[in-house]
Amino acid sequence: QVQLVESGGGLVQTGGSLTLSCAVSGRSSANYAMGWFRQAPGKERELVVVTNYSGRMTYYADSVKGRFTVSRSNLRNTMWLQMNSLKPEDTAVYYCAQREYSNYSRDLNGYSYWGQGTQVTVSS
Repeated sequence: QVQLVESGGGLVQTGGSLTLSCAVSGRSSANYAMGWFRQAPGKERELVVVTNYSGRMTYYADSVKGRFTVSRSNLRNTMWLQMNSLKPEDTAVYYCAQREYSNYSRDLNGYSYWGQGTQVTVSS
């Protein structure tokens, strides 16, 4: 059974940084695209960044481009999200997800496996 577990969320001031981790168990991530998504209170879940199976191809939401960086280690079965220059509008529950294909999708419905989420709160 594939399981994804996020960690690293917390409370940070505007302009601060956080690094989220997503640990995958149940299978190797080496052949599967993954992504980070987020959901703010009262809003729909949205894409943050997605990456293909190797991590060499990525797509970032405009709102985070230049501030967030995704990385992954298929050897360690882990994906990270480095978040810099955080803003109050980045406050949300952040989820990692994995799909059954090697290429990424911008549609969250294209992802079969999801973590439980980790809360990120940015104070102004």
